[in-house]
Amino acid sequence: MTAPKKARTSGHPARRRKPIAAGAGLPRWVKDEINRTTPTGRREAAIQRLEQGAEAFASERYGSAFEALFKGKDLAPRSTTIRELLGLSAYHTGKWEVALRELRAYRRMAGDTLHMAVEMDCLRALGRPADVKKTWATFLELGGSPTADAEARVVYGSFLLDEGEDRAAWDVTHPSRITKDPNHWELRRWYVAARAAARLRDKATARQLRDAIRSAEPDFVGLDELDSQVV
Repeated sequence: MTAPKKARTSGHPARRRKPIAAGAGLPRWVKDEINRTTPTGRREAAIQRLEQGAEAFASERYGSAFEALFKGKDLAPRSTTIRELLGLSAYHTGKWEVALRELRAYRRMAGDTLHMAVEMDCLRALGRPADVKKTWATFLELGGSPTADAEARVVYGSFLLDEGEDRAAWDVTHPSRITKDPNHWELRRWYVAARAAARLRDKATARQLRDAIRSAEPDFVGLDELDSQVV
């Protein structure tokens, strides 16, 4: 079965998640985790695979990262870092089922809701709308960082727009205020909110959000399309 094309969310939720910089090597805490959770005879090989995968992931060579990390998982299945990067690599290469499985495993093991937006995006791609809604409800129960919350709202708001639930999309994404120095994740949320406002025929609000995005980031992806929606 070929996964349906993902709806546009103005960039991938996980693209900016690069916990290990290219050429920097593995942090001490990552090696400590593998040494703590992996049998002695497999530790060195697992660290080597993780180093290869992390380097490839940081360089956006996601196919190579997936191959290395998949082998690393066999050696160290209890490493949260391997499971996280394997899931994100699978996501970037369109392996939705694998990405969903690994990121759910990471969430259970690490107690971290950061990538629940990616989980929802995978479910969108797999054509499982009821599970998208369930995952959103779970995120609301668990909570998360401001970044995780914004990314989840971007993905869920875009999903609601796809479903024709424009008012619900606005309720999920509209900002309480427009800040002067927004983070990129705030801009992404404003973008979805502007699309929702335009669909609700509140063109004044849509234009206000569009202008705020353009002022903060003139080359923001999707602005040209948004222009056509708010005229």
